[in-house]
Amino acid sequence: QVQLVESGGGLVQPGGSLRLSCAASGSIFSIYAMGWYRQAPGKQRELVAALTSGGSTNYADSVKGRFTISRDNAKNTVYLQMNSLKPEDTAVYYCNLATYSGPGVYDYWGQGTQVTVSS
Repeated sequence: QVQLVESGGGLVQPGGSLRLSCAASGSIFSIYAMGWYRQAPGKQRELVAALTSGGSTNYADSVKGRFTISRDNAKNTVYLQMNSLKPEDTAVYYCNLATYSGPGVYDYWGQGTQVTVSS
C-alpha cells in the first residue's frame, strides 16, 4: 500500500509563489517517476511537471520557466516550486507516483491540494 500526502496549497496573489510537497510512504518499489498534475473546474487533469528516477524532467509549456520540480530521494518526497503564479494556475494539484508494474506503469495519486491565484 502506498500513501501520498500533499501539502503547501493555498491562496496567493498573482505574481506570488507557493511550494507544494508530496511525501510518499508505504511499499514503494521500482519508481518510474514522481510528478504533479492539476485539474481546473470543467477541465481535464493535465500534467504540470514530472521527474523520472533517472533525473529527467518534463514540464507543461504553460509553466516552463516558472515552476521547478525537485525530489528528496531519502525522504521519498517531491516538491513543486511555483513562482510568478497566474490566475490560470488555479486548480487542484495532485501528486502522482508512477511505478513499474509488469510490462507497464501503475499510478498512485494523492488526495489533491487546492491552489488559488487571485487578487
